[in-house]
Amino acid sequence: MTLYQATQSDVLNVAELTSEESRATATPMMEQFIEIKAANPGSLLFYRMGDFYELFFEDAVDASRALGITLTKRGQHLGQDIPMCGVPVHAADDYLQKLISLGFRVAVCEQIEDPAEAKKRGSKSVVKRDVVRLVTPGTITEDKLLSPFESNYLMALARIRGGSAPQLALAWIDISTGIFRLAETTETRLLADILRIEPRELIVPDTLFHDEELKPAFDVLGRVVVPQPGVLFDSASAEGRIARYFGVGTLDGFGAFSRAEIAAAAAAVAYVEKTQISERPPLGLPERQNAASTLFIDPATRANLELVKTLSGDRNGSLLKAIDRTVTGGGARLLAERLMSPLTDPDAIADRQDSIAHLLADGLLVDRLRDALKRVPDMPRALSRLALDRGGPRDLGAIVAGLAASAEVGRLLDPARLPTELSEALADLAALPADLGSSLAAMLADELPLLKRDGGFLRDGAIPELDELRALRDQSRRVIAGLQLQYAEETGIKSLKIKHNNVLGYFIEVTSGNAGPMTEGDEAKARFIHRQTMANAMRFTTTELADLESRLANAAGQALSLELAAFDQMVSQVVAAAEPIKAAARALAVIDVASGLAALAEEQGYCRPLVDDSRMFAITAGRHPVVEQALRRQAASPFIANDCDLSPSDTKGPGAIWLLTGPNMGGKSTFLRQNALIAILAQMGSFVPAGAAHIGIVDRLFSRVGASDDLARGRSTFMVEMVETAAILNQATDRSLVILDEIGRGTATFDGLSIAWAAVEHLHEANRCRSLFATHFHELTALSEKLARMSNVTMRVKEWDGDVIFLHEVGPGSADRSYGIQVARLAGLPAAVVARAREVLTRLEDSDRKNPAAQLIDDLPLFQVAVRREEIQKSGPSKVEEALRSLDLDDLTPRQALDALYDLKKQLGKP
Repeated sequence: MTLYQATQSDVLNVAELTSEESRATATPMMEQFIEIKAANPGSLLFYRMGDFYELFFEDAVDASRALGITLTKRGQHLGQDIPMCGVPVHAADDYLQKLISLGFRVAVCEQIEDPAEAKKRGSKSVVKRDVVRLVTPGTITEDKLLSPFESNYLMALARIRGGSAPQLALAWIDISTGIFRLAETTETRLLADILRIEPRELIVPDTLFHDEELKPAFDVLGRVVVPQPGVLFDSASAEGRIARYFGVGTLDGFGAFSRAEIAAAAAAVAYVEKTQISERPPLGLPERQNAASTLFIDPATRANLELVKTLSGDRNGSLLKAIDRTVTGGGARLLAERLMSPLTDPDAIADRQDSIAHLLADGLLVDRLRDALKRVPDMPRALSRLALDRGGPRDLGAIVAGLAASAEVGRLLDPARLPTELSEALADLAALPADLGSSLAAMLADELPLLKRDGGFLRDGAIPELDELRALRDQSRRVIAGLQLQYAEETGIKSLKIKHNNVLGYFIEVTSGNAGPMTEGDEAKARFIHRQTMANAMRFTTTELADLESRLANAAGQALSLELAAFDQMVSQVVAAAEPIKAAARALAVIDVASGLAALAEEQGYCRPLVDDSRMFAITAGRHPVVEQALRRQAASPFIANDCDLSPSDTKGPGAIWLLTGPNMGGKSTFLRQNALIAILAQMGSFVPAGAAHIGIVDRLFSRVGASDDLARGRSTFMVEMVETAAILNQATDRSLVILDEIGRGTATFDGLSIAWAAVEHLHEANRCRSLFATHFHELTALSEKLARMSNVTMRVKEWDGDVIFLHEVGPGSADRSYGIQVARLAGLPAAVVARAREVLTRLEDSDRKNPAAQLIDDLPLFQVAVRREEIQKSGPSKVEEALRSLDLDDLTPRQALDALYDLKKQLGKP
């Protein structure tokens, strides 16, 4: 197939395709394509033609480029070639995955009638087609397109104007698991709330999409944001839309929601209905989340702390990867959800800790639970596919395996001794229909095909009629051979054969000389019906053979029909039990997370933190969970644990500030991050990497660590630093935890020092929060004399033979040096540069002049000396050096030593 070259400028667009001239000149098939494409703008149209999904016009150009497939052409339209490309139906999921990952949306257009029916209307009639589904990033359900470890959320944002300030609300749905949640938000925390959920797709009203106040947030989110018609977000009809979806008369039984929340929820539901066409995923009832119930983590902090992925976008190296010991997809998603949304309620946190402590006390139980959980498939996603008529036999098999595993897990837990969270999980497992799993297992075969259309998924004995049809279909040769033997014995013709061809079908063939017993007498003629006479043979049939032929011809189709009917019946049983199945799946995820965190605590030596309503922050022997595990994998030296105490003098008072100084490479950033991560782990309900920990609830966590720019928005590295610092100083409360590293480093020394100085004072006097402030501005240590709650701490080092040894220990006091030149040497800077840097530093430190740099300019030849020294070192040892190395000083007499000294002096050219 040759490659057809086409660009967007060569191709008719949708507007041109829908013109009257275009429709008038289009072939019937192209007219149908144009009509369906016009009804689905903004989506690539997968147009079903036999075993392929074909794409035409601009869709074909875009898809061929994105997928790397051949672009061809199919006829002409309005005098132009029609670009075309296609993908096989059986491999469509693989192509969809790539298109969705690139941000495309796809309208799947199927043939909705049998081609034979279309032919009855005329030879040129077009098979009826229609879009059965819109595939978008937030509405996918296929296993190949979904990560088992991540939720796949569709989110809607709604705004209601009125009152003193507009109301903003978010609603998010995962149609693959049925999760449906709502929350109010504000413009200041909007981006943080969205990134906490990490939706794959965010729909917003088209008017809101162009709002200048929200544009910065939308710019960060990029192509995740999709504008939609404002009618989807109409608050007047919103309640009715939600009620119709769930088949209720009113939403009063669901809870109290604001107008903005209802509008957002209705928009999400409307978008689901729009994309799923005639199917309805089994969504759970909408749950309202209170913003105050979760720890607020701003976007910069979430990225800097690398909670679920590193700054490079990799899961390896993140906190989630370090703590994840789950063995099920549902457990992995729940763990990520808890990590992204730590709690602020001490009682709820204690419930989660109780579950871990209970399991940690019984290592044998944890091992048994984890063995059972490893056999748990992803029931919610299998259920969703079945409800949307996209499921297959393996999805039914997943439900069966999940129900069996649920029963096994339930038997392992003793209801009399369980803490609250595990007790509620056990109750959900016990609520599963008792006979559903056994009835499904009795029907399904042990080995299941991927697609229901392939058949063979019902076990032998499930349906007697099916067994007969299978016997006919699979054992036709034996049946025919049996009839042949019967007829041969009945007629006495040993050479009688039953044969088959495409014209006569099955027939009995005998030689002409042996045909007498089949043609003589009325009884024989009635029994054996003559079909054909050949030169040397005669052919017959019987009513029995004709009936068998018909049954054989239809056996495969009838067998598949019986199986598909049974499949639909089993799906109906499963969908009818959707709520208890989803509740059980959630319970298994809770148990998986608790057992995984118990295994983590045992493996890594984590402790149970005390989390209460105080302002305490006292950590003994804290460790960085990610760095510690990395060092252990590398068989390197063990991680050095450090204490951190930012507690107030009384439990309700303002928190302390630690001003941390010390060398580069000394571990300041690691120490800052580990304390923030310990706070997050504690409030998500996990045990923490420390000897002991007492943490008063943190309402907001801020971290300004690392350097980055935002050139697309015209922001330099220093501007980004200042914007993030401003957000912290404007939003931190007396319950917050603030981590700041090197504030002011991106500008001139005195400017940076002044900004850092003022920031420390503001944290102390205005925010009054618990804070760690790392800096190289050693002048800030003087503030400890002025600020009562500020303490100076430093990363300890030891100098040995001109080298610096990093001890990675935090202790009281302050550093007077940053050891930057030593670090530069370790990094591999040329020796000449390191030597010159030492000379410059010495001059700067010793100079009394107002402008010491001016003196350095005058001494510029010093650099040439350093360069010459490096050149000498590179050229190898001199004759003098070689002579010195050859001397054996222990064997020299005084006279010989003096002679050698004269000789060396002579080689240097000295008189």
